[in-house]
Amino acid sequence: MQFRQQALAKLQSPEELDLPVRFARPQGWLVLSVTVVAMAAASVWAVTGSVASTVSAPAVLTHGRGSYVLQSPVAGQVTAVLARQGEQLPANSPLLKVRTPTGDSVVRTLDAGRVSTLAATVGQIIRTGADVAAVEKVARAGDPLYATVYVPAQNAASIPDGAPVDLTVQSVPTQEYGVLRGHVKSVGRSAQSPQQIAAFLGDSQLAEQFTRNGRPVAVTVRLDKSPDTRSGYAWSSADGPPFELTSMTQASGSIELADQRPVDWLLP
Repeated sequence: MQFRQQALAKLQSPEELDLPVRFARPQGWLVLSVTVVAMAAASVWAVTGSVASTVSAPAVLTHGRGSYVLQSPVAGQVTAVLARQGEQLPANSPLLKVRTPTGDSVVRTLDAGRVSTLAATVGQIIRTGADVAAVEKVARAGDPLYATVYVPAQNAASIPDGAPVDLTVQSVPTQEYGVLRGHVKSVGRSAQSPQQIAAFLGDSQLAEQFTRNGRPVAVTVRLDKSPDTRSGYAWSSADGPPFELTSMTQASGSIELADQRPVDWLLP
């Protein structure tokens, strides 16, 4: 009975409509505002923003045209070595003299270039088709160096022309002199076999090393030049190393891939 009287009294009392109603505290409005701004910024970045990523792969410095392996056209004993490793030779230059059953024969270079590897020695018995030297195809000793980076095939399509490249050169202390700078000149159209890489570099061991995890795609990198360094190329440090770079120096290249959108929107 008492409960009924209290309920009737409440219904008969006037509503306090003139009193202000507090919907939220000031701290709550602040948190709500920050949340709304953060969500708006995230939505804009998801539509217009992009994520930059890189791919790292083994590389080697060359003069751009590659090398060729010189094979002996005759079988016999090497009686003289007529060139030195590292020597720059014109095309058709004598390299070896070989004594055969029919007389002495001279093994000559095919194209002009630098003798990067000399495998034959005096007194050695060689057979027809034996590898006797590797010659890098370079017309002049001062021709610019390039870097060839052998990237995994699945990443090649994401590499744009002109993409920046950082090269960590094995013979250069990175902590002291930094990395070598460059930009992508061209991207190969297909993955390369060990035989193709060996034919370009003139080194079958490097070819096996670069294809250990599958056939890669060759990316040619143009090295950025600088008149202020001893090497003639740009480094992340001010001066770079106090010596010149040589061809067939191994390195590791980090290439910036094309920007990718962070969110793929699914439309009905």
